[in-house]
Amino acid sequence: MQRNKTVAKHVFLLESYFLVCYKYASLYLQMGFYNMARKKLIAGNWKMNCLTEEGVALAKSVAAKVKENKFNCDFLICPPFTILAAVKKCLRGTKIALGAQDVHFAEKGAHTGDISPLMLTDLGCGYTIIGHSERRVDHFETNELICKKAVASHSAGLTTVICIGETGAERDAGKTIKVCQDEINGSVPNDATAKNTVIAYEPIWAIGTGKTPTAADVQEVHAAIRKALAKKLGRATANKMKILYGGSVKPNNAAELLSLPDVDGALIGGASLKADDFIAIAHNSCK
Repeated sequence: MQRNKTVAKHVFLLESYFLVCYKYASLYLQMGFYNMARKKLIAGNWKMNCLTEEGVALAKSVAAKVKENKFNCDFLICPPFTILAAVKKCLRGTKIALGAQDVHFAEKGAHTGDISPLMLTDLGCGYTIIGHSERRVDHFETNELICKKAVASHSAGLTTVICIGETGAERDAGKTIKVCQDEINGSVPNDATAKNTVIAYEPIWAIGTGKTPTAADVQEVHAAIRKALAKKLGRATANKMKILYGGSVKPNNAAELLSLPDVDGALIGGASLKADDFIAIAHNSCK
C-alpha cells in the first residue's frame, strides 16, 4: 500500500512538472522569445559601379568561390541595371540570386528612365533593393513611395530588401529607434511576409565611412526593428523575417556582427566589389 502511494506521488509530481514546463514553453513561444533559425543572407550592393567587362569578371569570381565552399547561407548580388543580363549568365548553375537596386511601382507607361517590376523578373531578377538611403536622400523618396514600390514588386514575384536607418544627427539626438520604427511603419506593406520581404538596417552615418556602431548598439536596434515588425505584421511573421545589417561591413567585423541574435545577414557595399572580401565575409560568418 505504501509503495503504491509513493508511486502515485511521484507520478503526480512528474505530471505537475511537465504541465508547468508546457505552460512556460507555450508562453515562451507566444511571446516570441526564440530564434527561428533564420538562414543568413549575404547580399552585395554594387551601386553605380562596374562596366560590363569588370562586372562579368567580378560575378564569375564570386560564383566560382561560392561553388568552391560549402556555405550555410544564401547569396544575393545587385549590379547596376545595365549589366543585370550579363551577370545573370555568370550565375547560372549557382545558388546566387540576382537583384536590382531600385524599381518603379508601375507595370509600364510614361516613366522615362525607370524600370518596372515585370522588367526585372523578365531579366531573371528575384530581388530588388528599395528605400536605400541614397535613394531617399538623392531622389527624395518617401516612405509612401517606397511602400508602393514594395507592393508592386511583391505582386510581380520579387522579394524586396527594404532599407531603413538614421542619419548621424538623428543618432546624436537619440532618435535611432524612433526613425527605424517610423520607416518600418511607413515603408513596409501591411501584407508583407517573410518570403517576400527582407529588412536592411543601414545607419546612414556608417555607410562607406568605415565607422560602425558597437555590436551592442546593432543588436539593440535590430531587436527594436523586430519588435516593430511584430506590432505591424504579427509576431510569427516578425520572427521569420530576415533583418540584415549594412554599413561598413568588412571581413574583420562580420563575424561579430552576424553572430548577434537578431542579425540575419549583411547588405554589403564597397566590400562586395572585391570577390575575396565578399567571400571572406561569408566565410567568417556562415561556415
